[in-house]
Amino acid sequence: MYNTIFFIIIGILIFSYLLDEYLDFLNSKFRNRNIPKELEGIYDDEKYKKSQNYGKANDRFSFISSTFMLILTLGMFFFAGFNYVNQIAVDFSDNQIIQALIFFGILLLASDIITTPFAYYSVFVIEEKYGFNKTTLKTFIFDKLKGWLLGAVIGGGLLALIVWFYVLTKEMFWIYAWAAVSIFSVFMTMFYSSIIVPLFNKQTPLEEGELRNAIEEFARKAGFKLDNIFVIDGSKRSTKANAYFSGLGPKKRIVLYDTLINDLTKEEIVAVLAHEIGHYKKKHTLSNIAASVIQSGIMFYIFSLLVNSKELSQALGSETVSFQLGLVAFGILYSPISTLIGLFMNTISRKHEYQADAFAKEYKQSGGLISGLKKLTAKNLSNLTPHPWYVFFNYSHPTLYQRIKALNNE
Repeated sequence: MYNTIFFIIIGILIFSYLLDEYLDFLNSKFRNRNIPKELEGIYDDEKYKKSQNYGKANDRFSFISSTFMLILTLGMFFFAGFNYVNQIAVDFSDNQIIQALIFFGILLLASDIITTPFAYYSVFVIEEKYGFNKTTLKTFIFDKLKGWLLGAVIGGGLLALIVWFYVLTKEMFWIYAWAAVSIFSVFMTMFYSSIIVPLFNKQTPLEEGELRNAIEEFARKAGFKLDNIFVIDGSKRSTKANAYFSGLGPKKRIVLYDTLINDLTKEEIVAVLAHEIGHYKKKHTLSNIAASVIQSGIMFYIFSLLVNSKELSQALGSETVSFQLGLVAFGILYSPISTLIGLFMNTISRKHEYQADAFAKEYKQSGGLISGLKKLTAKNLSNLTPHPWYVFFNYSHPTLYQRIKALNNE
C-alpha cells in the first residue's frame, strides 16, 4: 500500500511540474500575438521589445529554478531524505512538538538557503538588468534574516499549537486547529499592515495637499469612512508601483507605494483607489476571509482522517507513524484538491476585480483607471497578450485587455 502512495506522490509532483511548464510554454508562444487595438500605444517599439525580453528572461529563469526544485524534491523522496531529517528530530527529543519544530525548521531553513542564489539572481541580475531593482545587498540579507525570524515565531508558534492539539485530542485536533488558524487569519487581515509591514518598510501618513484632499473628497462621495492613508517606501526595493487596501473596521487603511505617487497623476491615483474602495464596499475582504476559513476547515478535516495512517509515514521511509512525515505526504496528496480550489478562488477573484472596476466606473473614474492601469502595465513591462489557459490557472485579476473592454462597455 505504501509503495502505491509513494508513486502517487511522485506522479503528482511530476504532473504538477509538467502542467506548469506546459502553461509557461503556451504563454511564451502567445506573447508575440498581435496587440488588440485597445492596448495600442502602451509601448513604443523599443519598450515593447524590452518587455518581450523581460518575459523571456523570466521564463528561462522559472524553468531552471522549478526544474532544480523538482530534482531536489524527488531526491528527498527516492533517497528517504525526509525520514533522515525526521530521525534527527526524533533522536533529539521524545516530545512531539519539539520533533515537529526541529523537522520543519531544518527543512524550511535548508530550502531557503539552497534557493537563496536563485532569489539573488532574480533580484540582482534580471530585475537589475531591466531597471526595476533598488534593493541593496544589505536590505536583501536583512530581509532574509527577518523572514527567518518571522517564520520561526509565527510559523513555529502555529505549528506547535497544532501539534499540541493533536497530542491532547488526537483525531479531534482538526476542530481546534481550524479555529486557531481561522482566528489567526482574521487577526492578520486586521493588523498585517500595522504589525508586519513596518518590519520591512516605512509607512508614513499621506501629507496634506491636493492628492489627500482629492482622495478624501472621493471617499466622502462614495460613503467610505477613511481615516488612514499611508505611503510606503516601495522604492526601497523596486521601481514597480502598487496600491492596496487592508484591514477591517477601524483598522482599515489605504496604502500607496511612493512609486505609484511618482508615476500616476492625481486623477489616476484617485481612480485606482476608487477600485480599492470598491472591494471594501462590495465586502470582498469579508467573503475572502470566509472562503479561507472554509478551505482550511476542509483541509484539516481530511488530514484528521489520515494523520494516523502508517502508510503515509511509510511512503516517506519510516516504519512508525510520524505526525510530521504524515503532514508532508498529505500536503502533496492534497495538492490536486488545493489546485482545484485555487482555480475556483481565482475565478471568484477575477469576478471581484470586475465588480471593483464597475464601482469605480459608477463614480465616473473609468477614464482615470484605464489610463492608470496602462501606465502601470508599461512601467512593469507586463505581458499584454497572456494565453487564456495561463490566465485561467494563474491570474487572480482579469487581463488588462479584459478590464478595459469591461470598463468601456456601456
